[in-house]
Amino acid sequence: MHDRESIVHMRAACELAARVLQYAGTMVKPSVTTDEIDRAVHQMIIDAGAYPSPLGYGGFPKSVCTSVNECICHGIPDSRALRDGDIINIDVTIYLNGYHGDTSRTYLCGEVDEPTKQLVKVTKECMLRGISACKHGVSFKAIGERISEHVNKYGYSIDPFIGHGVGTIFHSEPIIWHTYDYEPGFMVAGQTFTIEPTLSMGSTRCEVWDDGWTAITVDGSLNAQFEHTVLVTVNGAEILTKC
Repeated sequence: MHDRESIVHMRAACELAARVLQYAGTMVKPSVTTDEIDRAVHQMIIDAGAYPSPLGYGGFPKSVCTSVNECICHGIPDSRALRDGDIINIDVTIYLNGYHGDTSRTYLCGEVDEPTKQLVKVTKECMLRGISACKHGVSFKAIGERISEHVNKYGYSIDPFIGHGVGTIFHSEPIIWHTYDYEPGFMVAGQTFTIEPTLSMGSTRCEVWDDGWTAITVDGSLNAQFEHTVLVTVNGAEILTKC
C-alpha cells in the first residue's frame, strides 16, 4: 500500500526499470551473449544511482534475468551467444531510493518463425488483458480469468509462476495468479504488484537446474513472458513501467 509520497518513489523506480529494459532490448542480436547484456544493464543501473535488485537476492549471481527459448524464467546470464531465431525474456528489477521497479518482456532475435511470433504476441496481449481487469474493489481472481479466457483461444499453456506485490520489498503479498484460481481477496487503490504471465507452446511441467534458479520446460517447448508493475486506482490501473 502506498501514500502520495511513496507513489512518487515507485514511479521513479519503475520509470528507470523501463528505460533500462528498453536499452537492454536494443542489444538483442545474434552473436551477443547474455553476459554482455547483464554487464550493460548493471552499469546503466549503477550509473543512475540505483542497485540491480536481483544481484545477491537469494544468492542470484547476476544483475538481470535472461531466459532464452525453453527457459521459463530466472535464467542466469552466461557466455552463450544468442542465435538467429531465438527468443529471450529480459527481466529487469531496480532498487532506487528504497523502492523496487520490476518489468520484463520477450524479444525476438533476428528472423523468428511465425508460430513463435504469435506466442510472443499473445503473451503480451494476456498481460495487458490481466491489467485491464484491475480496479479498486475487484477480486484478484479477475486477473487470471481474463488471461485464461484469451489463452484458451490459442491452445497455449500458462506456466505455474506468479506475479507479486512489489514496493519497498522485492517480492511480497499479494500473490497474483495468471490462471483460474479460488484465492480470496480484493484489490485496493494504492496497491502495487506485478502481472507477468508466462505462456508455453507445450507442457507446463518444468524443472529447475542445479543452480537453483533456471526453470525450463521438461518437453523443451518455447516460452514467452511479459511483465509490468501496476498501481491500482479507483478507476482502473496505472502501468508504472510503461516506457
